[in-house]
Amino acid sequence: MRVAGKVALISGGARGIGGAAARLLAREGAAVVIGDLLEDEGRETASQIIDSGGRAMFVAMDVTSEDDWRRAIDAAVSAYGKLDVLVNNAGISGRFIVEETSVELWDRVMAVNAKGVFLGAKLAIPVMRQAGGGSVINISSIYGLVGSDSGASYHASKGAVRIFTKSAAIQYAKDGIRVNSVHPGFVDSPMTESYHEQPEIREARVAATPLGRMGLPEDIASGILYLASDESSFVTGSELVIDGGMTAQ
Repeated sequence: MRVAGKVALISGGARGIGGAAARLLAREGAAVVIGDLLEDEGRETASQIIDSGGRAMFVAMDVTSEDDWRRAIDAAVSAYGKLDVLVNNAGISGRFIVEETSVELWDRVMAVNAKGVFLGAKLAIPVMRQAGGGSVINISSIYGLVGSDSGASYHASKGAVRIFTKSAAIQYAKDGIRVNSVHPGFVDSPMTESYHEQPEIREARVAATPLGRMGLPEDIASGILYLASDESSFVTGSELVIDGGMTAQ
């Protein structure tokens, strides 16, 4: 029960890394609010948690909407009395080099991956301050640390998440609010499924990972649990890289 008594809001919490985090945090004692555009999957994840004896609810939300963020945070406080943990997990991909990236794609990726993180933190921080502190966990990527042969907009958005995290960590440390980023490597998830189904891509990614396998959503969820818990009470402005050793090379 490493997060017993805490209340966590997870954007993109219906499935993948977000769903794994929702289930793990609930299993470890937190009340979980799942925010997502995927209503059927989000409600199913919440139902699974409740059926297992946990506390959870689903809120439909678009992370690019300030109004949706307000509704989700208000729902968390209304249902559970406070907000201790925010997991900014919702994100989309965009696998094109610079010249092939349309302005529309650039704006969409930046809106979801970067603006969504900003809005979540902006609106959650005052509520966390009222609760006496909290933990904001922003899901970036190894591609917020290093480059690759595609994904210009994705890299830019995840790099923005990385440095935004450090700025917010310094600004709100005095309030007992910790802000950290998580940088997953190659993970099998619904977002990467169609990409990893291509044998040559899968083999190349596994070969590039020293531990010799793809990551699982549960691998990333374990890192999120650590940052949500009081075990990380002296950790802020940090980057938790969970990539099987890929970026250590």
